[in-house]
Amino acid sequence: MIVDKIKKREHNAELKKDSKVDIPVGKWTKCENCKEIIYKENLKENLGVCPICGHYFRISCRKRLSQIADEGSFKEFQLNIDTVNPLNLPEYQTKLDNLREKLKLDEAVKCGTCTIDNIETVLCIMDSNFFMGSMGSVVGEELTYSIEYATKNKLPIIIFSCSGGARMQEGIISLMQMAKVTEALSKLDQKGGLYISVLTDPTYGGVTASFATLGDIILSEPGAMIGFAGQRVIEQTIGEKLPEGFQTAEFMLEHGFVDKIVERKDMKETLAQLLRLNKN
Repeated sequence: MIVDKIKKREHNAELKKDSKVDIPVGKWTKCENCKEIIYKENLKENLGVCPICGHYFRISCRKRLSQIADEGSFKEFQLNIDTVNPLNLPEYQTKLDNLREKLKLDEAVKCGTCTIDNIETVLCIMDSNFFMGSMGSVVGEELTYSIEYATKNKLPIIIFSCSGGARMQEGIISLMQMAKVTEALSKLDQKGGLYISVLTDPTYGGVTASFATLGDIILSEPGAMIGFAGQRVIEQTIGEKLPEGFQTAEFMLEHGFVDKIVERKDMKETLAQLLRLNKN
């Protein structure tokens, strides 16, 4: 009987080997919310939103850029600055090099000018694939330059935040970026400039504690997790159970931290409407 089972397995293996069924590798992904298998092309057509349960996948800054900016209008700022390694961590530079090679990105944010529905604006988009969108010295400098450019040229600025917070590999230098970016935003505000902050999943730590929550208008994608520290850390600190849905975009909207939750498919049009109102 055992021999028969072995023979059956061998026979099945032969069938699989000679099978004409062609299932392309890398064409499918699994939704972490509903656990369903999704064809990647369908996911792409749906702007990175699960067509079954509506879960929002995290998307790269390039994909976000293609969804928001008018085609061919984005001109990236070229600052020619490099990430530092102030703590001389041997693995930090190696990780940076590997991420740059893999993602074809220099850092965790892309900044430049573009048009949205033919309205010129400064646009900054963070990418969670690069060190979880953490804010190091270069990210802080690029954001500061972008804000100062918007102030000088009387342009609105839009920042898409997606970050785990300050970059611990750069120590105090990373934390100082919070003050630098905030000061630049203060000067923009004094000049009457418009700053629209868009919170995506996740937005945490020093990014939330500084520029992400300082927008004249604060938008968010549905279901985005927004906060300073994680839920478990907070519960351990205060010794209490947090309410259901704590730190979600919906919770933040209910408590006045977010002005509007906007679906990804409507984000460009919503931003265009806000820019038109500001221009008029």
